[in-house]
Amino acid sequence: MAVLLLVEDNDLNRDMLSRRLKKRGYEVLLAMDGFEGLEMCRQHVPDLVLMDMSLPRLDGWEATRLIRAEPETAHIPVLALTAHAMSGDREKALGAGCDDYDTKPVDMARLLFKIQTLLGQPDTE
Repeated sequence: MAVLLLVEDNDLNRDMLSRRLKKRGYEVLLAMDGFEGLEMCRQHVPDLVLMDMSLPRLDGWEATRLIRAEPETAHIPVLALTAHAMSGDREKALGAGCDDYDTKPVDMARLLFKIQTLLGQPDTE
């Protein structure tokens, strides 16, 4: 079972996404800001990080850069999950070190496909 770290400051989004991912068989770790997300990466080394980009204290852009800068966590795929859907935001997320980018509101089928692709899992739909 793959371990996903969901870094999300919105309680409703965090609850909804974590429940839906758990239903799909993933173990889900939770963090509420970039600092907590970075610490969870260091402690648990998840298989994939779902990173909200607009976070308090340490935003997702900088948290991703820090994850990439540490040898112990640099290999973890990071999927930007954000309401930022303006022209150039995808490139900004990839430039910060994210492996892929998805927008909110979440399209669960699309998100699951991206997670499976990043984890090298076969499509289970």
